Amino acid sequence: MKLSLLLSAVYTATATATTTTTAKAATHVIYSYPGPSPPANLLSLISSGKVGGLILFGENIDANLPSTIANIQKTYASSPDYNGTPLLIMTDQEGGKVRRLPGGPTLSAKQVGLSSDPASTAAETGTEAADTLAKYGVNANLAPVLGVYRSPGDFLDEYGRSYGNTSGLVASCAEAFIRNQQARKVIATAKHFPGLGAAGADANTDLVPVTIDLGLGELRRVDEAPYSAAITVGVDMVMASWAVYPALDKKPAGLSEKWIQGELRQRHGFKGVTITDAIEAGALGAYGDDAARGVLAAQAGMDLILASARNVTQGEAIVDALTKALENGEVDTEEFGAGTARIMALRRTLHV
Repeated sequence: MKLSLLLSAVYTATATATTTTTAKAATHVIYSYPGPSPPANLLSLISSGKVGGLILFGENIDANLPSTIANIQKTYASSPDYNGTPLLIMTDQEGGKVRRLPGGPTLSAKQVGLSSDPASTAAETGTEAADTLAKYGVNANLAPVLGVYRSPGDFLDEYGRSYGNTSGLVASCAEAFIRNQQARKVIATAKHFPGLGAAGADANTDLVPVTIDLGLGELRRVDEAPYSAAITVGVDMVMASWAVYPALDKKPAGLSEKWIQGELRQRHGFKGVTITDAIEAGALGAYGDDAARGVLAAQAGMDLILASARNVTQGEAIVDALTKALENGEVDTEEFGAGTARIMALRRTLHV
């Protein structure tokens, strides 16, 4: 039996109320919202089981956040599609300048890599990140970054987001961070597969299309090596890059079946949950609107679609597009069901 069919069958056998196509599609979409208080239309969607999770940004953070998240989870628990697992609540708490929540880790990845004992320091920052997120009720961290930067001032190095310029250093730090964070039941995410370390200072996929024109041999030897290490220690999620890597495909990695199904799942053996970077990213200007991009990502094998424009209607449009794509056969229901099973298996590891 194909793995996708087996996972889909397991999901079908174990699911409780999540049965409608719309509810299944919604399980795959991470919403965002403006300001500190979730708007009424988002709460309505949550109460009807049409949200898979939320991503939080600085504008969403205030002293009431723990109670806000608790109320969100309580609202979801009253949904007719509630399945006994919490919604995914995620943010970027990498350390250093990239921290959405007050608290640790205060050290950036670069500072960790330059410390006297990088692996030990990385382990400490993994603990700090988990403790900070748990304090607020956040159960998933979009960290660590696994990019191996090439030159000082490169995109990742400029903001201290890379542990270093060797795959061995990045791998050892990432392993330690992931182990300690996940030991505290906070999801870790290795990003941005297959790596943004070679991106120049202005190569920001949030804003513009980016091409990383390296040979496949170098990509595998240098950039992908930390992902192999992260997968070996059981990282929960992998975020794909929106850069194009022509050595394997002309499509952005997160829209490429070759990168996601072929390289990540088959070659590296990753069995966990995949998540896109921001679906509204400038790098995807040639690929239609956000809803169309969500369908393309699902076709490539991405499990979670990150709708991070702080606009609830963005997430709704993606759910609607996925629902239609499942109903008309644009997205394979068997493969999509396998992704649903992976998402639910991950959510079952979290505290309700």
